[in-house]
Amino acid sequence: MLSQQDIRRVLGRLDDAQVVEILKLSPTLGDVEIAAICLAGEHDVLAKSAHHTSGIAEGIVAIVSDGAEYPSSRP
Repeated sequence: MLSQQDIRRVLGRLDDAQVVEILKLSPTLGDVEIAAICLAGEHDVLAKSAHHTSGIAEGIVAIVSDGAEYPSSRP
């Protein structure tokens, strides 16, 4: 199971409420990494590698991007 630290390591700075909502989705590390790729605007990377965005990864994107821009800098 992923920890709050794992999520923040991949996605950067998130508030506690966002992390809790992401954890409720029971994501894998792969789901979080795919969400990070999507949030970085690199959808073409996924398309070229024949990866499909899971519903969980889409949920993570929705949580992170809801009403705010994705933080461009990683801690």
